[in-house]
This record gives sequence, structure tokens and C-alpha cells, in this order.
Amino acid sequence: MPCPAARAAGRDGESPAVGEEGSSDEDPPNSFVTEASEQCAVLTDSVCAHLFPRAKQILLSSDLETVVPHPQEPQNLDDSSPASQFSLVYWPHQCEVIRDRIEHIDWIPTTPEPLYTPTGLEMMPPYQTPDKGTVIYLGEEANKTSCFMYSRVRGLCPLKQILRQKEDNTLIFEARFESGNLQKVVKVNEFEYQLTLRTDLYTSRHTQWYYFQVSNMQAGMPYRFTIVNFTNHNSLYKRGLRPLLYSEADAKKHKVGWRRTGNEIKYYKNNAGQGGHQYFSLTWTFQFPHDLDTCYFAHCYPYTYSNLQEYLVAISKDPVKSTFCKIHILCHSLAGNIVYVLTITNPPESGKGTERKAVILTARVHPGETNSSWIMKGFLDYILGDSGTARLLRDNFVFKVVPMLNPDGVIVGNHRCSLTGQDLNRKYRSNGKRCYPSIWYTRNMVKRVMGERDVFLYCDIHGHNGKKNVFMYGCERKQQAKSPYMHPRVFPLLLSKSCPDKFSFTDCHFRVRKSKEGTGRVVMWKMGINNSYTLEASICGSKLGCRQSTHFDMKDLESIGQHFCDALLDYCVHNETQGVETQHKIFQVPDPVKKVKLPIAASAKQVGGDFSSESLTHDGKGNQEKPSVSQEAGKSVCHDMIPSTRVNFCSSSFNLVSRKMKKHNRESVSKSAEKTFQYLKGHDHSTKKNSKQEERKMKERLPSKSTRPKKTRTASQDVNFGKSKSCQAQDTPQFSVP
Repeated sequence: MPCPAARAAGRDGESPAVGEEGSSDEDPPNSFVTEASEQCAVLTDSVCAHLFPRAKQILLSSDLETVVPHPQEPQNLDDSSPASQFSLVYWPHQCEVIRDRIEHIDWIPTTPEPLYTPTGLEMMPPYQTPDKGTVIYLGEEANKTSCFMYSRVRGLCPLKQILRQKEDNTLIFEARFESGNLQKVVKVNEFEYQLTLRTDLYTSRHTQWYYFQVSNMQAGMPYRFTIVNFTNHNSLYKRGLRPLLYSEADAKKHKVGWRRTGNEIKYYKNNAGQGGHQYFSLTWTFQFPHDLDTCYFAHCYPYTYSNLQEYLVAISKDPVKSTFCKIHILCHSLAGNIVYVLTITNPPESGKGTERKAVILTARVHPGETNSSWIMKGFLDYILGDSGTARLLRDNFVFKVVPMLNPDGVIVGNHRCSLTGQDLNRKYRSNGKRCYPSIWYTRNMVKRVMGERDVFLYCDIHGHNGKKNVFMYGCERKQQAKSPYMHPRVFPLLLSKSCPDKFSFTDCHFRVRKSKEGTGRVVMWKMGINNSYTLEASICGSKLGCRQSTHFDMKDLESIGQHFCDALLDYCVHNETQGVETQHKIFQVPDPVKKVKLPIAASAKQVGGDFSSESLTHDGKGNQEKPSVSQEAGKSVCHDMIPSTRVNFCSSSFNLVSRKMKKHNRESVSKSAEKTFQYLKGHDHSTKKNSKQEERKMKERLPSKSTRPKKTRTASQDVNFGKSKSCQAQDTPQFSVP
């Protein structure tokens, strides 16, 4: 029997294909739902009864335009009219939705937008009780209904007017549109408003994402907005994050889209806490650019379910992209929205398709982390492009992509949960197929793909609301596998080399915490995918290189997806005679002076000093430069990487790896780099013994501690500096020794 929250999969007559051969992940048709007009069928589920003891699924007889709990969709979207199949959006039955279509243009600022710098003069307005102001907007309460029951196409048409006074300058607020979030607005005075966000539907928690519309404004006047019910004490608004503003007038007249706004920004603990709950306020001042404009505010760049559908329509209509990108239905969400899965690979030659390894990417399991969708868009734009890199990757991999795991949460404007009121990224171990369909079917799809071919990499893309930069979480065993392409630190480090001004390897972590055992990253790793990651991108921006103290814009986020492809290609280099090979050019030697002895399962913080993204340098031809004497004697010594050491991708023999490395050693690879590679990969006693002997000899050749140069660098030091390729203006030096 289906989950009481809703039936999410296996609808009447549906058998959408997911795999390459057209096999189905959906259930066969159920006999008890054969007509949309079935009368008052009350369904319960003992499996999920402990989660939703009062939840019921009610199938009502009604017009298809108003209540359609279980829509019928085609099995394969490639075989039908795309425009008609991507247009349906299902809402919980109680949600009021305005009929205006909300659209925004894409725009990239000419220069990176700086973070806000506190002045120390910011005000902290106190929380105002409703009796001290005028309520001018009141949205649907998140927990008015205890659970999800059924859905409507396009939601419920609003029955009440917005609360406002006639013939005055009071702002008009609206958030009853796709992905909108705003619960209540209280007018404190003429230009000051107190805002309350809506918690995730059917919960009393998770207030972070906001997205709302404002109209009836006066240009040039100093308005103040204060959001009073945040619950995160470690907010990036404390570290310079600024809200986003969109003006329809500017978009129409000047082609300017979302931009950062706000002065006197302050994030602080307020006096609104009740019953042991503690709340925080975000306040900022600003001026509207135009009179009587229509503007929008958002926590991050919005990316809605309709945006995804429009993107997929464009792919399906493209005669070239549609030949190597197949769009299928993975399953249906609780509300009946389609969860799409894309299979991307070039048509294989006869008998060679099964040799390709799989790369699996997912995103948007947390609805409020909209930057993950922009990263996914950048990845798809790149991998579906006509560049040589994209064609090479499509020739050698089968990409399985689920671009939006939680469409229901995205539609209703949740921050973290689905319509079950649960965090789906803690449900990958669950057997709640009816309650968490997108998670269950994704895991099932991965299992089937693993039965057909090797899965090289899995990555779930997220946004982070507490840290800057882009980074990864991986999984590492105490006894790490010897096969080089199975080492979990390789890909994140390559990605940090690809975009050193955004991605921070030192922020990466590889421990598996008990609280994370239900996440996609850990579950896929335990299923046998060694390269299993969570990619985290800050909602704010970077603190690295030339992008220090600036916000990420849409182009920056899309570039992360493109760099992901570049790093994948760096990892696997095409060879006409041997197919795809692993290219290791990243390992550095622990400083012999420091006598760094890393544990086998060292954390990223431990490795950060020795695997820094700022420790590599080459000459103009890509060859290793010979270090100066002062470098060799320096205390803080970094080491160059192994240049393009190619290892057979399919080989798991460490002996073969060693032989190929020794062959390159005769040409250009340093013995110390090989020692580090063997230390991380082999961990055999003889290697460790030889490494210690080499280290002891190196120490004897170095000057004594009393004669070593000081750590402080001066202009007179003879050091061979090299700067980051992507940030020529960056002053951070880079140097190397053999």
C-alpha cells in the first residue's frame, strides 16, 4: 500500500525507461487506481505509520484542472511532444498560487560583487509583536495541515485579497508563486517592515530560503527590511553575504538581472524566542531604483522546477543533443511531479558500449540550495556541448544525471525537506519507497547500473550556508585501496587545480561520521563506489586568490560544473591504443624537514599543508622548473607534481602502476614524488623503509636548523616564484623543489 503522504510512483499505465536498454524502475500498474474519478479511496501504509500516524491519502473525484492526485505521463519523453509533457506542475491541495508567470533574465555583473564590510554602526531592530504594527501580508501556514494529502495542478487559485490600506504608499508583498517563501509581513512604520519566513511545509523548522515580490514602492527612499525567524546561528550574513534584488524595470530597460543589495546589514540574536527556541534576525537597508516597480528579493539565485522543464524541452528539441542525451522518467514525486533522469553518452560502436564506465550526478535534494542547480546547469551545458573535451568524455563515459531530486520541495519553496517533512538526504538507507520515491529509485538505478558496468564516480551537488568556497566531502577507508584511480583524494585535488580561486582542497573532508550514514555519499560508497562525493558550493562566495571577499554569481556557479568536467578529463586521459587512462599529476612529497607522517586515513586538514593548491609551478612549456638553492634550503618547502603519469584506467595492479612510474622517472619524474605516490598507494613496509632512508639522506643534505633561512620571505630571497594561472594578479607565491 502507498505511503499515507501520497502515492509517488507506479501510476496507472506508467513504465518509463531509465536504463540504456529501456528497463523500468517504476512499479507495474496498480489495480486500485485505474480511474481519476475513483471515489474517496482512503489509503494507509503500515510501513510509514510511525512517521505519519494521522496521514491519509484521499483520491477525490474532480475536474482534472483542479485536483489530479495521480497524473498519467508518457513512458519516454523522447517519443512524445516535449512542450505538452513538461508543462504540468503539481502543488499540495491547500497551497494558493497566483496565476502570474514569474520570469527573470540571466545577467552577469561586469565585475565580481564585493561582500559587505561591517562599519560597526549597524542597528539591531527589536522584534515587534503583531499588536505593535499592521499585518499587511499573511501567507499559508506551513503546519496548518498536519501532512500532505493530495495535489492540484497549478495549485489553488487565491480567494482572498492582499491586506493593505487604500491610497497609501504601503508596500505590496507576494510570495504565492513557484519557489516563493514568505509567511507574514508587519508594517512597523512608513519605510520599515518586519518579515517572517514560512517553515518547510508540514514542519515547524527550517527557515533559511526566502524569495518574494515587492511592489508599490517609492524610489530613492531608505527602506529597511528585517527577517526575524532565522534559526541558524552560524550564518554567512555575518561574514559579508548580501541579499539579492531583481528589478523588472531594470531588466526591461537595461537588461540587468539579479544583483546584490543592502547596507547596514546585521545578523543577530533577537528577542522572539519562545519555548526554548532561539531566533535570529537579518536586517538591511536599501533603496528601490524605480517608482512603482515590481522587485524581488532572494537568498540565492532562484532556479525553479519550471526552469528545469524549460531547459529539458530545449534539449529534447535540439536535433544534435537529443541523439546523445536521452530524457526519461525516473519516478514521480509525492505530489505527482516528474523526477527526470538523463542518460548522456555518444552512441557506441557495436559491442563496445559496455566497456564505458558510469558517472552519476544528482542535485537539488535540498530545495533551498539553488546554487546546486546552477552548477548542474553548467555541467550539462558543457557535457552537451560540441567541444573536443565534451565529445571525449561522452565517448568514454555513460553519464546518469538526476538534476532535481526534490521537485515538490522546490515548487513549494521549502529550504530542506520534501512533502513528508523529512530531509531526503538522510533517507538513502530507507526502504520507504512510497514516502521517498526519488531516493529509492535513484538508489535502485545506481544498483542496476553497477550490475551493467563499473561506476567510476558518484557526486551529489549541494549548497552550503555556513562556509565559503567550493569543496567536497568524500569517504576514505583506513586501509585505502592500492589502485590509484580509487583514491578518494585524487579527484577533489584535481578540481582544486582546475579552479584554484573557488575550490578549496583544504576545506575537503573524508571522514564518515555516524550522523552522515544515511546520505547519498556514504550509502553509495558502501555500495562499492570508491569515488563517492558531496560537492558543496557556498551560498556566499570565495576567500581564495583574486576572488577573495567576492560573491559567486551565476557564471561562477556554472563554471564549477565546467571545471568538474575538466577535472574528470584530467583524471582520465584518452589514449588511442589503450583507451581511457588515469592521469596522476597531483601528489606532492611531505616536507622532509617537517618529517610529516600522515596517517593512512588522514583528514583534509592534515593533508592540506602538503597537498596545497598553491604548491605547483611549471615553466612555459609545462616542464618542471629547476629550483634555486634557497628554495632547496627553505623551511616551508613544497614539491612539484608528477607530470602526466598515465596508468591504465582499467588496471588494478599496483605493480603496473609502479613500472610505469619508474619509466617516467627516467625522464622527468622526481624520486621524491614517486615516494609520496607509493606512500599513499602502497603502504607496504619495504616502501616505508626506503622512504625513511631517503628522508634521512635528504635531511643530512639540508643545512642545520640554526643556519636555515627564516620563514619570513623578503624581496632579496632568491626564490623561484610562480603565480596561479587563473589569478595573475594574485600575490601568493608558489615555488617547488625536486
